[in-house]
Amino acid sequence: MIASLAMYQRPQLVEAHSRLWGLIRKNLHDAGLDAPAQLSQDTDENIVWEHPELVLSQTCGMPYRTWLHENVELVGTPDYGLMDCPPGFYRSALVVRHDDPRHELPEFRSSTFAYNQSFSQSGYAAPFWHLEPHGFWFENRLHTEQHLESARAVAQGQADIASLDAVSWRLMSKYEPFAANLRVLEWTAPTPGLPLITAKGNDPVVIFTAVERAFAQLQDEDKDLLGILGLVSIPKEDYLALQNPTPGS
Repeated sequence: MIASLAMYQRPQLVEAHSRLWGLIRKNLHDAGLDAPAQLSQDTDENIVWEHPELVLSQTCGMPYRTWLHENVELVGTPDYGLMDCPPGFYRSALVVRHDDPRHELPEFRSSTFAYNQSFSQSGYAAPFWHLEPHGFWFENRLHTEQHLESARAVAQGQADIASLDAVSWRLMSKYEPFAANLRVLEWTAPTPGLPLITAKGNDPVVIFTAVERAFAQLQDEDKDLLGILGLVSIPKEDYLALQNPTPGS
């Protein structure tokens, strides 16, 4: 068995995630389901997502719709209470350096774009479609593997612009000193947020109830740290309806 809640993990949230998992695990146990004692937060995400004995993990919308949805069960989507987003939805902040004199997106046409992964909804697909009305996509791109490193690359001048999901940006603004050197140029349109998944054959309804109850059982301090308001059910079709960037982009 394996479980992970690593998508928004950072040093300040390790203990809060551990306490959350303790609540989820107890609720699963009370429902007659086994679960690992500890989260596998450092295990490669692809190994976790495709593990045949996956109890619970959080993935990104683009991996879910492109290769995971046929092999996992959709449990639900945490609601992070993000501004101008429906419950369970999120959007991306296009961030640039605070002292960059450019204030219009087309001015960044020839700039270097930092991105975490090409299969990231918030870091790649969302900005790709956000730029489509402007008639361009960034030819100069820097692959960083993490939102944190994309933001750092912009702040340090290795890139000019990056797309960060709203929860990641909220956490960076709170904990990373370099975030003060960045500003939001534009926001992308809201899309369904990072879903919770479990292995095929597990009962997603039972797991949804266990997670929903655990969110409600969290102490206020941990709720504030994790920024979770609750759990919502977003239809699978809403995830699958989103477009991927065009081939070769």
